[in-house]
Amino acid sequence: MHNKIIKKIGFASLIMGVSVFSSRIIGLVREICIAYAGGAGGSVDAYQVAFIIPEILNHAVASGFLSITFIPIFSDFLVADREDEGWRLFSIILNTSGLFLIMLIALSLWYAPYLVRLLAPGLTDPELFSQALAMTRIIIPAQFFFFTGGLFMAVQFAKERFFLPALAPLIYNAGIIAGGLLLGSGMGMEGFAWGVLGGAFAGNFLLQYIGAKKAGMKLTFTLQPTHPGFIKYILLTLPLMAGLTMTFSTEIFLKYFGSFLPDGSIAALNYSLRIMFILVGVFGQAVGVASYPFMAKLASKGDMDSLNEILNTTLKFLALVIPVSVLFMVLRHEIVMLLFQRGKFDHEATRMTAQVLPFIMAGTFAFAAQTVVVRGYYAMGNTWFPTLFSTLSVAGSIPLFFVFMEMLGASGVALALALAALINTGVLFALWNRRTMNPSAGLYGFFLKIIAVTCLMGGVLTPAVRTLQGIFNNLEPTGAVFVSLITGCLFLGMFTISGKIFKIREISLITEKLTAIPGRLFRKWQK
Repeated sequence: MHNKIIKKIGFASLIMGVSVFSSRIIGLVREICIAYAGGAGGSVDAYQVAFIIPEILNHAVASGFLSITFIPIFSDFLVADREDEGWRLFSIILNTSGLFLIMLIALSLWYAPYLVRLLAPGLTDPELFSQALAMTRIIIPAQFFFFTGGLFMAVQFAKERFFLPALAPLIYNAGIIAGGLLLGSGMGMEGFAWGVLGGAFAGNFLLQYIGAKKAGMKLTFTLQPTHPGFIKYILLTLPLMAGLTMTFSTEIFLKYFGSFLPDGSIAALNYSLRIMFILVGVFGQAVGVASYPFMAKLASKGDMDSLNEILNTTLKFLALVIPVSVLFMVLRHEIVMLLFQRGKFDHEATRMTAQVLPFIMAGTFAFAAQTVVVRGYYAMGNTWFPTLFSTLSVAGSIPLFFVFMEMLGASGVALALALAALINTGVLFALWNRRTMNPSAGLYGFFLKIIAVTCLMGGVLTPAVRTLQGIFNNLEPTGAVFVSLITGCLFLGMFTISGKIFKIREISLITEKLTAIPGRLFRKWQK
């Protein structure tokens, strides 16, 4: 194994992990502010619906995939010592795709009323529809900042610079919060929409432009759509533009199917999804983003053994999110109450969200693992197969949503999301193993061991929480705090002991690192 690469990935993962964790915390603050201002009611549903068209635009130009599609191409120029040609291609992609996006933005603004009706057909209340339409038109232009900023971040990643890109989600979320706090009293949820636009400009565009310039960016206003590199980029990106990934489909399906359910259902689903994405971001996104540039370079050299070793090691550590997910399930009521129950977010809103949370948490590992598995394909320059497979998987999962929605309402939509993600990620990884001859038998055994340990922990934690809820008044914040703290300590004890009893090296390594932190801080304080 290339120890130097692993150390670099570890350092980059630390930077991105701190960024993702911080952004998730700020994202939680954002959701808390939204919950305080709108609760789990119709105005929050309208605010969430306002993101559907912008998300489709973002997907249409593959803004979320720019690091994935551009880094391998740009890395080839760097490895071949042809950096100037790489910057020329960068300018061509930015200018050509940017003009295309501007035209899509103009069309979306004009046809917004028809598109909102099409994509959220259950939103029939005239007032809520009007709110959703107004906020949609505010948020749409932000997609230009996401696209250009995505390219600026991609070149920084390719140059192994992670700090300024790590700040992007923090500033973006801070902008949303500022918009809601400063404008919310007069504009309601529309204040948060203006915050989206401002945060995207400051964090994703302006700051990343500065970072790209520091990385040596040479930007020229060149249009050459026949450039071989641009054609290669389009061929890599086209399936991602046309295809349906699980993450993208989750956001769309949540709002589409939620629009048919009672008011507040979209809000409850969204709050639960954001809680789940905290774990996905910390366990999956940070490692996936940080490891990808190194995976791309290994793929360029044809070193598949090292690439698979990185992939398998990463997935082992990601599997530790499974027991943490169960902890969130058993503490669902306490977590939702402590995070959101204030202002307009009342006991009923807590009950609705807590009811949905366990179902959506069931897909946590699948969403986290997917961020790494698909990057294996992308590092190989193969965007067509995983995207085509995901599109077919998403299309095949649609009946699940209808069936479970009829049976369980909002909880059924959450369950369908989790099952679709599990099936998609599991099969995609199995196909990767077959294609690359990845020695994964030990990895599957590791997953089974973690699942068995998790079931054991869940069997102890569930009655323990019920007992604690009987002792403390968990309908009040103080009682919820005591239940959560005691359960959390019990979980950490069981988590640590299980690592030693079942000889799970990854658990022991994590607990050793965590327990060493207080000692390091004390020694630094003494100095």
